Amino acid sequence: MYRIRTPGYSKKNQVMRWALPDRVFFACGACNILAHAFLERHPRPGLDVLWIKPAEGHTGNHIFVAAADWVFDYHGYSDRERFIAHTWRRARHFWPGWDAEIVPIPPKVLTSEARSKTIPGLWLRGPEQFLHDALPRARRYLERFPAPPDSVGTDDVRS
Repeated sequence: MYRIRTPGYSKKNQVMRWALPDRVFFACGACNILAHAFLERHPRPGLDVLWIKPAEGHTGNHIFVAAADWVFDYHGYSDRERFIAHTWRRARHFWPGWDAEIVPIPPKVLTSEARSKTIPGLWLRGPEQFLHDALPRARRYLERFPAPPDSVGTDDVRS
């Protein structure tokens, strides 16, 4: 769970949003674009796109790519179970009573606002709906990480 601490930050301010460091940009509002770029670069069977859908009245949506034992998001690779436990713990630290469900979503919705809206409660920006096309930025960000692992250790999740 990531909370932006930039003074005066607003998702509506596209200049400020685009100026965020890559890690923060893909943690807070462009996680779907990063997930799409990951699947584009590393297509393989057994990967799911999962949406952390907060319970009604709560914030904290997040999208990530998952295999049986690992996940990928702006952190890089993490042990799946540890990532989920960490996310819930951090969210409940910031927002007591926070809860969510994990919902599988089809990859085709990741880059289409219209397609994303066909899933109740989901609304994603397409890459062209940022100040600049976010897909090239996501592809560059992915260069920091190796190809998907066969498994991930338990010390990979960072706060």
